[in-house]
Amino acid sequence: MENTFRVLDYDIIYLSYDEPNAEKNYADLVTKIPWAKRVHGVKGSDSAHKACAELSETDRFVTIDGDNRIREHFLAQEINFEQHVELKNKVISWCGHNVINGLMYGNGGVKCWPKEFVLNMKTHENAAPDNPHAQVDFCWDVEYIQMNSCFSDIYNNATPQQAWRAGFREGVKMALDQGVKPSLDDFYKNHWKNLHRLYIWLMIGADIENGLWAILGARQGLYKTMCTDWDYVNVRDFEYLNNLWNKELLCIKDNDLEKEIKQIGKYIIGELKIPIGVDPLSKDQSVFFKTVYLNPARISNKIIDVET
Repeated sequence: MENTFRVLDYDIIYLSYDEPNAEKNYADLVTKIPWAKRVHGVKGSDSAHKACAELSETDRFVTIDGDNRIREHFLAQEINFEQHVELKNKVISWCGHNVINGLMYGNGGVKCWPKEFVLNMKTHENAAPDNPHAQVDFCWDVEYIQMNSCFSDIYNNATPQQAWRAGFREGVKMALDQGVKPSLDDFYKNHWKNLHRLYIWLMIGADIENGLWAILGARQGLYKTMCTDWDYVNVRDFEYLNNLWNKELLCIKDNDLEKEIKQIGKYIIGELKIPIGVDPLSKDQSVFFKTVYLNPARISNKIIDVET
């Protein structure tokens, strides 16, 4: 017996905050899903998802982030779960393709959330002080069903600031162990997929508009997290990151960008001894990397009969 999940059975909600390409991406979405709903400008990831849950008229809802453009065949997505599978408190997560570096994993991908669970969860800015794992992300306090299919493309490079912030956030979060800053020894024991993705954020993107800003952001996020006493919980606060950009990054000129990347690269390599280069890969090298790199599969789902 099968328990069939159909995307079209649920509300689809476009979730945006201050993305510079949000209106362009939303216009693209409504050409594909004219009935899509929208939540915009709600501060805090937990609060924003609760706003989506409150807007939803179905017991589950799909979120599409403000920097995302879905692939139209997502609407035909059906998943045949085994009959015994309980989906009540589980989030279904599809991969998103990041145009900056070609990575495809859960970051930024389309997700389907159980409404009541979201209304009652406490993560990010609403996390309990004694729950360190929920302070900066959902993934350590939420149970995901990870799908390998990719149904969206993430365009987080419309401006230098957007690209920098995207890189900075992943530079921080990929260094963490279950959402918590590890010791230096434990950093090297982090899951190999996260470490590899982190290294790619630190090296790939010179071929894409504003991609070098993402590389700088990732390197700065990693450095602040692992090499200083900076409070990594700040990564959840977009206004904090916007202020950090205005205070420390806005003055950097394009012709000084590669110098800044190399300088922070030397610091990271010197202190963390990670296998990256001081120089990020060139445009041609980045294109070649994206051509031959195969993103690793996510966790196998034995509870699914057929993924279509």
